[in-house]
Amino acid sequence: MTRREDSDFDHFKALLLEQKARLEKELEGVDEETRELDEAADTADDTGDVSVLDAQNAVDQTQIRRIRAELDEVEAALKRIEEGTYGICEKTGKPIPVERLEANPAARTLVETE
Repeated sequence: MTRREDSDFDHFKALLLEQKARLEKELEGVDEETRELDEAADTADDTGDVSVLDAQNAVDQTQIRRIRAELDEVEAALKRIEEGTYGICEKTGKPIPVERLEANPAARTLVETE
């Protein structure tokens, strides 16, 4: 396995920390919206209104799952940086190209072309 340069780690760590902060802020916003929808559903009198609120709540729950999954990937990448295994394909053990890491700093694997 090839170890990345410390400067690469610093660069990608900064990108990942920025992405983590963005995702945490996004999660807070969706959580707040979900709480507001729950409160509105509790006071809604019209069945149609409740259905619309329930549908929006379902969309928010899907967003929350997506954001949390992305956040988990970012945190796993930060852990790989700390362990010194960042930028190494988990399947092949080969270095992941910098271009791929720039596009997706949390990438775990190579994109193989046939």
